[in-house]
Amino acid sequence: MKEFVREYKTCAVFRFTKRVARPEDRFAWTRKVNSKLLNLEREVFLSGYYKAFLLFMDSCNLCESCPGIKQLCKNPKRSRPTPESMAMDVFATVRKIGYPIEVLYDYKQEMNRYAFLFIE
Repeated sequence: MKEFVREYKTCAVFRFTKRVARPEDRFAWTRKVNSKLLNLEREVFLSGYYKAFLLFMDSCNLCESCPGIKQLCKNPKRSRPTPESMAMDVFATVRKIGYPIEVLYDYKQEMNRYAFLFIE
């Protein structure tokens, strides 16, 4: 992750909050947000920042039924990793810039989710 981050001078951090009644309720919301973030990444790329790269706020969830194996991905051009999958300490990172984040004990609590758009 350190090598990856060193290639960038700018990173936009996006905070999203949500309450859900059941854990599975977050997937439709995540799918919608991740799709919009991918559109933003594309716009940044088309603006001349050819190294623009997004880290999703949660698992990809772009497809309603995911095979769960990268080699079988139905949408590999739009799939992106999460910050945690790249060994980013999201808790420490967002706390350093003043954003709230806590470990939740119940899905009914408001979630603070973060996505990162690296721009160079």
